[in-house]
Amino acid sequence: MNKLILGGIIIVIVIASALLYYNYNIINVSHSNNATSSNNSSKGVVEAKEPSQGQDLSSITQKQQQQGEEERRLLTLPELFSKVEQSVVQITVQKGNARGVGSGFVYDKQGHIVTNYHVVEGASKVTVTFLDGTSYRASIVGSDPYTDLAIVKVDVSDSSKLVPLPLADSSMLRVGEQVAAIGNPFGLSGSMTAGIVSQLGRMLETANGFSIPDVIQTDAAINPGNSGGPLLNMYGEVVGVNTAIASRTGEFAGIGFAIPSNTVKKIVPVLISEHRYRHPWLGVSGIDVTPEIAEALGLKEARGFLVIDVVADSPAAKAGVKGGSNAKVISIDNRIIKLGGDVIVGVDDIQVRRISDILIYLQREKSVNDTITLHVIRDGKEISIDVVLGERPNILETP
Repeated sequence: MNKLILGGIIIVIVIASALLYYNYNIINVSHSNNATSSNNSSKGVVEAKEPSQGQDLSSITQKQQQQGEEERRLLTLPELFSKVEQSVVQITVQKGNARGVGSGFVYDKQGHIVTNYHVVEGASKVTVTFLDGTSYRASIVGSDPYTDLAIVKVDVSDSSKLVPLPLADSSMLRVGEQVAAIGNPFGLSGSMTAGIVSQLGRMLETANGFSIPDVIQTDAAINPGNSGGPLLNMYGEVVGVNTAIASRTGEFAGIGFAIPSNTVKKIVPVLISEHRYRHPWLGVSGIDVTPEIAEALGLKEARGFLVIDVVADSPAAKAGVKGGSNAKVISIDNRIIKLGGDVIVGVDDIQVRRISDILIYLQREKSVNDTITLHVIRDGKEISIDVVLGERPNILETP
């Protein structure tokens, strides 16, 4: 009998201890919940065990990374075309009695289409045709001749037709990377060609008398009608907008050019909101320093940009940048070059080897009314000049 009583007492003690431990955990969890979530506390939500917050976040992050890697994977060329074909359009324009064909791609769900300025320049009528053959009248929202970019807009009732293409970071491109161009060469809709990035940071001379800086060179076949279409990496992201070719015959000869996607990111939102883009401007013209110029000026190396002329009342003129003089000239390849002007060897923290370094820096990093510091060599000494950038007044090949 005593043994039974003793056994019962032991069982009661064990049960009480277990209940106390259980209640203790409930109290701790409830207290923790009260400190972190008043809503849970007010609803009487209680958990017996709270998982580690750090582990949860890490697990979520890993899952997100895995999903991102699954979504952003290298594609085969057939997969790439299937992924983006519905986003590439044909743009037909009427210019007087002439009819032209170019390309474009969907930028957003509001119906904005990216194309080239020269495709829609002077157009009285613009028509956008999707791959399935449906066509829409389009209006020109904004254009920029300095980067050969333009935005047209279509009003599409079926928003499923509008599948925007993602824009890549073109600064991550490498020479030799595989790319593909999709467009409408010679009016052949939905055509795809492939190649590689041949070079980066090119200066593209145009028929309008100015240069487009920071251009991508590719050997993916680009022909008339491809203008305005996307140049894509193998993830199906836009790295550039196809714009021109270098050719003596007017047909592709292995060298094509595209406006980089980072330029698109900077210019297009402004074209949509303000219909034009204000480019920063210095107001100087000159020539890259050659060995002959370096020798004539007593420079240690042929590097920098020699200022020959400064535009009156320009930002450079107001800041005191010095141009050349007729009192001292040299002749190089039958061209008379005025000496005595400043030699720009740096801008802010960027070393200047040639004019393209200035143009690319302004294009990528600067806006109208920004202040830059020019580092120039004047009379054998290096000095610094602060310049407040103005707006480029017209189509001139100037920084």
